[in-house]
Amino acid sequence: MRGRDGGGCGCHPQKELIEQAYRMGEKMGLAVWVEDEAGPYQTVPYPGESWQTEGHPVQQPHEYIRNGTAKMLTLFHPATGEVQVKGVTQSTNAILHPWVKEQVSEILKTLPEKPLLDEEINRKIWTAWQEGLSKRITLAEKLPALRMLLIWDNLQGHYTPEMVLWLFEHGVMPLYTPLGGSWLNMAESIQRIIIRRALQGQNPETPEQIIAWLEAVARGWNTDPTPFEWGGARAARRERSYRRRHALGGSGACVRRSIRPKLNLIQKWHSSCQLTH
Repeated sequence: MRGRDGGGCGCHPQKELIEQAYRMGEKMGLAVWVEDEAGPYQTVPYPGESWQTEGHPVQQPHEYIRNGTAKMLTLFHPATGEVQVKGVTQSTNAILHPWVKEQVSEILKTLPEKPLLDEEINRKIWTAWQEGLSKRITLAEKLPALRMLLIWDNLQGHYTPEMVLWLFEHGVMPLYTPLGGSWLNMAESIQRIIIRRALQGQNPETPEQIIAWLEAVARGWNTDPTPFEWGGARAARRERSYRRRHALGGSGACVRRSIRPKLNLIQKWHSSCQLTH
C-alpha cells in the first residue's frame, strides 16, 4: 500500500474531491459520512452563560483537581444531521478502529443494496474518487459496489492497511483531508456544538462526567437533527460574487456594478482632506 498524498499542488485535488463528495455524493446514491476525534477535555471549570437569579451568578471554584481527560469519537452524516458519539479516555487505533467498524457496519445495514456492475465499470467508479491525486492508496484487487464515502483526517492511524482494506471490503471509500485542511471536515462543526452545549458553564470532576454529558447532548441532538450543507471558502467566495450588489443611498435600491468612480491613492487623499463645512 502506498503512502499518503503529498503536499504542495497535490493537496488541491484532495479538497476538490471532498467538496465534490459533499455536493454530489448523496445525489449519486452514496452515503457521505465524516469522522473525527476531539479532545482532550480536562476536569476543570468551563466558562459559560446560564440563567440565574439577578445578582446571584454562578461562581466557579478557584481551586480544582486535574483528574484526567476525556475525548470524543464522532461520526457525522451531514445530509441528515445524525451524529454518532462515543466518549473515551484514549483514542488509540485499538479503540478507534473497532468503533468505526461497528458504526459503519450498522450504517451499511440501513443502505439499499447496490446492483452488481461490470468489474471494469465498478473499478472506474472507485478510481474516480482518486482522480488528480499525485499518490493514491492502492485499491484492492476485487472491489464490491461502492456504497459509502468516509471523510476523515490525514492521520497515520487512518492509513493502517488493515483498516483501509476493511473499508474497501465493505464498499467504503476513504477520503483524506490534506495537511492543514481540517476545515474540510464537517465533523469539526458538530463537535463544537456538542462541546459547547455539554461543557459550557460546567465544572466536571471526573472524565466519566464529561463522557456522559457529551453522549447525552448527542442523543438530544439526534431527536431533532439539523442537516448541514457544504459552504466552504470557495463556495462562499462564489456565492458572494454571484450575490454581490452595491447599495445606493436614499432607498433600498442597489446595483450589481458599482457606479462610483474608482479613485487612486492621491485622489483618495485629496478627498479625505476636503472640508465638509
